[in-house]
Amino acid sequence: MSLIQSWRWYGPNDPVSLQDVKQAGATGVVSALHHIPHGEVWPLEEIQERKDIIEAAGLKWVVVESVPVHEAIKTRSADCEKYLENYRQTLRNLAACGIDIVCYNFMPVLDWTRTNVAYELWNGAKALYFNWADLAVFDIFILKREGAAQDYGQSVVSEAEKRYNSFSEEQLQALNEIILMGVPTEGSVTIEQLLQSIDIYKNIGHAGLRENLAYFLESIMDVCEETGINMTIHPDDPPFPILGLPRIASSKEDLLYIINRVDRPANGICFCTGSLGAGSHNNPVEILKEVGHRVYFAHLRNVLKDEQGNFYESDHLAGDVDMYGVMRELIAINQKREQSIPFRPDHGHQMLDDLVKTTNPGYSAIGRLRGLAELRGLEMGVARSIFNEEVHDPRYNVTNL
Repeated sequence: MSLIQSWRWYGPNDPVSLQDVKQAGATGVVSALHHIPHGEVWPLEEIQERKDIIEAAGLKWVVVESVPVHEAIKTRSADCEKYLENYRQTLRNLAACGIDIVCYNFMPVLDWTRTNVAYELWNGAKALYFNWADLAVFDIFILKREGAAQDYGQSVVSEAEKRYNSFSEEQLQALNEIILMGVPTEGSVTIEQLLQSIDIYKNIGHAGLRENLAYFLESIMDVCEETGINMTIHPDDPPFPILGLPRIASSKEDLLYIINRVDRPANGICFCTGSLGAGSHNNPVEILKEVGHRVYFAHLRNVLKDEQGNFYESDHLAGDVDMYGVMRELIAINQKREQSIPFRPDHGHQMLDDLVKTTNPGYSAIGRLRGLAELRGLEMGVARSIFNEEVHDPRYNVTNL
């Protein structure tokens, strides 16, 4: 039984069409109703309309990514119960349309964070990049967060000061926009909103955010079990605290805590190799071995780090993540399942014709097509090697390979 090859699609306004998705070889679509404000109920009719569009193209909507968790839930503040009920109703509506895997994250305020979305590689392609000194330029000199400099090493602070003094107004504005960038089609936060949120989360802290996640999960698990929906939390990206904001899904210990704290089968994980792999404290293969029984969805991408912990998103099979080891373990887990695990090539380089097109950062067509092709070949090669080895390992049901 093979994994489900899927593709993130941002809806009818996505520069990458469903026909492009089919030509890339994916059979599953990962999508969401991004136009609906965070916290509002997703109407049954709109879910069905999106599903009909996907199915009319000969594809299947296999994962919802994401049903955003409203900040009132993350901070457990006023209107929390209202937004929890809205979330439960959205889950019911999704299940009524036959969709049973939902991805979400519990990162405060910001989603994934980069400092450059067009980092030029040796071959002229462009990648997403995270640099600590550039983040410090934003944090210390643009955001002007109180005590920000204390969160960085002296060498980073010194480099940040040099960069700030050399950057043009245009460069500073570009850095500001990149860090505050939201999910495509959903818009960005403002400096003022970010500072307000930092103050709120300062009081909540790491322990408080963990408690709020547990409260959220406990509040929706009955509905998940009644409807057959599996929730999958996306790891923090990058997997460490930034800008004074706590992170609670950044390591093996974090993920084990989450699935054990609310120990119900519907409480699952979106296994993102790139997010976890960006942290030198993480070994994605070992983490997958520990939490794989709750992995219902996977993002497969690679990263390459330097000695300072800066990283860029490398080719899918060439980076710090042992993608062969991840794929081997993922295949082993999949063989135990009645329903195949969907994966998607997460992000991709802007390359070839896409260099002259307007694309969503990380979500151009050709780079992801290359990534999916490489991962597809890796899956076949690993599966065939397992079969040919004739290893009597109970993890593998070789008759299904």
